[in-house]
Amino acid sequence: MKLTHVDAAGKAQMVEVTQKQETPREAVARGCVSVRPETLKLIAAGKVPKGDVLAAARLAGIMAAKETPRLIPLCHPVRLTGVELELRPDEEQSRVEIEARVKAVDRTGVEMEAMVAVAGAALALYDMVKAVDREAVIQEILLLYKSGGKSGTYQRSEA
Repeated sequence: MKLTHVDAAGKAQMVEVTQKQETPREAVARGCVSVRPETLKLIAAGKVPKGDVLAAARLAGIMAAKETPRLIPLCHPVRLTGVELELRPDEEQSRVEIEARVKAVDRTGVEMEAMVAVAGAALALYDMVKAVDREAVIQEILLLYKSGGKSGTYQRSEA
């Protein structure tokens, strides 16, 4: 199997995409931050001392998606056309579920942008609640879906 991110000598390289067609690209990623039940109640009520946790995390996720090529060494800058983040408190599992949907029309996909958006939102959420819950845990960042490009559509099968 030929690896695309290394040259013939095994050195890291950015994949050449000049000849690839620009196509609509979309990716959806998910993750969560588990917190204590009393922390989740503070988040839902907007009573965390640092402020609106969900709003801060949403903005951090959007900003993170836009900065992906600065954070992940071999990612191409991609012209994003949309970034949506949904943060849902889940009382049953005492966590905040984070889902990012990223869109672009470009020569390469936006899977990393979606996962970085989730990671950025999760880190911001942790930062917002750490004063009241040092045991918060970032978990399960994964790609759910991607479309566009030569490899087509990928849909994670849920176990």
